[in-house]
Amino acid sequence: MTIYDVSEKAGVSIATVSRVLNGSDNVSAQTRQRVLAVIEACDYTPNAFARGLGLNTMNTVGILCADSTDLYVANAVYNIERELHENNYNCLLCCTGYNVEDKQKYLNLLVNKKVDSVILLGSNFISDNDDENEYIRKAAGEIPVLLLNADYDYENVYCSICDDFKSTLQATNYILDTGVEDILYLYNSKSYSALRKLSGYQSALTQRGIPLRAEYMQYFPGSHSNLPAVADFLMEIDRAVEYHAVVAGDDNLAIGAMKFALKKGMSIPEDLSIIGYNNSILSTCCEPELTTVDNRLEVLCHHIVKTLVGILDNKEMPQKVIFSGELIKRGTTL
Repeated sequence: MTIYDVSEKAGVSIATVSRVLNGSDNVSAQTRQRVLAVIEACDYTPNAFARGLGLNTMNTVGILCADSTDLYVANAVYNIERELHENNYNCLLCCTGYNVEDKQKYLNLLVNKKVDSVILLGSNFISDNDDENEYIRKAAGEIPVLLLNADYDYENVYCSICDDFKSTLQATNYILDTGVEDILYLYNSKSYSALRKLSGYQSALTQRGIPLRAEYMQYFPGSHSNLPAVADFLMEIDRAVEYHAVVAGDDNLAIGAMKFALKKGMSIPEDLSIIGYNNSILSTCCEPELTTVDNRLEVLCHHIVKTLVGILDNKEMPQKVIFSGELIKRGTTL
């Protein structure tokens, strides 16, 4: 028996069941009685040692990420953990890798540890095959689930998102405005976020009447942290495709493109313009410094913690908030 089952049997939302359990005044006496009757009949024990029935919460939030060595993820963990501590919540961090079964295992582990909520970092936790998202739906029946830069529409699931489509569209248009049309798009993930970026690139070209060509949309199958491998990959591409700009799905790939240009003896940005994504520390550790999209990570992290604290304080919070990215213009573009 889960909170989702209670809500279904009582004919109310999960949020209403949560309000009843937490003793909120924002529930009518009739609704409260109906929910309590279902809880008693089904012998339901709420998470966090019967929260709302006189005991304290665990004041602990689970954080799941695929790979904590990724710069974006590492920064997200730091910002979220810091803000949670400021709000008197402890953290349990699990690095799941990218295997669906491992993601399920670690999420179930955290739910069984009676955490108050879980935060999933990155869109790789959402699968195109919705059957593989059942573990998220099941967890959301017990506790609030929050997604950082991932979109999933389900009750008790809350999303904070950067508009990756619009941000990449604007970045591509910025290069197109300089008169360069042969733009290579480089990516190495097929997550929701990555595909939204790819779609933004495609839309920018389509709006200008420029045909989409498969050879200009290159998927790098290796690790984006292996910068020499990225450069070697582009050397192979260069034999068949001529291009004068690269829009990359993240800053690592963009730095790999800069290494490729250096090997080729190309001048940046005169011979090759390059735009990255994330505005990571890498963007200012190269020469010239990298033009990149700031995906507002700190803002996203602040908002997701604010949402979480509001939910656990029994407030109505928006289930999805989308923020705009910002193109940071530096030396790798004209």
